Amino acid sequence: MSTTSAELPAALEKIVKRLQNTTDPKQKYQRLIWFAQKLPEFPEADKTEENKVSGCTSQVFITAHLEDGKVVFDGDSDSQLVKGLVAILVQGLNGLSPKDVLLLTPDFIQDTGLNVSLTPSRVNGFYNIFKMMQQKALRLSAANEI
Repeated sequence: MSTTSAELPAALEKIVKRLQNTTDPKQKYQRLIWFAQKLPEFPEADKTEENKVSGCTSQVFITAHLEDGKVVFDGDSDSQLVKGLVAILVQGLNGLSPKDVLLLTPDFIQDTGLNVSLTPSRVNGFYNIFKMMQQKALRLSAANEI
């Protein structure tokens, strides 16, 4: 089942629309770099195997914790473009309940047009990052129910 932009969380929908309005691939790359620059600094201590996203050609790290029942993600990458993808996901998914994170599908990347602008390995990396964020949300949800 595909998620339409009407079903996207507000923050993610805003990002998708912003990228939809950018039709030039070079401008999309610039937009990704802009998102990357807005990502908060990631602690070196969190760059562990447990937080490393597998299946990415770049080094990517994701952490998650709960605040008032909502997931707060942080992330980083050694590639500016991939860091931009991380930033989109962090900004778009932060503040959701673990259940809401789990209900999302990554199909919204097609609405952004990034899947056409990026190399297949970066698109695959995006899916791996998204999948890890869902796994972390699932673990937080399970730990919260204990």
